[in-house]
Amino acid sequence: MKTSISCELCKTSGGELLWKDDFCRVVLVDDPHYPGFCRVILNRHVAEMTDLNEREQLQLMKIVFVVEAALREALCPDKVNLASLGNMTPHLHWHVIPRFADDRHFPNPIWGEAKRETVANPSGISLLKQTIRLRLG
Repeated sequence: MKTSISCELCKTSGGELLWKDDFCRVVLVDDPHYPGFCRVILNRHVAEMTDLNEREQLQLMKIVFVVEAALREALCPDKVNLASLGNMTPHLHWHVIPRFADDRHFPNPIWGEAKRETVANPSGISLLKQTIRLRLG
């Protein structure tokens, strides 16, 4: 695994580890406002999707889609946001974020200005963890 000494995602898991193989890992982000917020993180340090070959690109996206499907099954969100930004942490990772009409920022992105002060109900998180592990083996 190629790493960068200063990269947060090379130094830490990036969240609660739900699943991992040699290529990538799926973690649950500790955010009380967004229960079920997951990241799919490449295990080696690269910044962009085009740093991967075509097979790796497809492999990574397959994992993102499995996590999205698990979120939909376990949490029944109103919408799922997928994002690969990396402006603050240029290590390839995807955010998979279940969104609910009553969450803090809806309908805006979670990184914008909050519309309301709420803490989401974390029901379904155990089912989410089990579903991700089951679907990814």
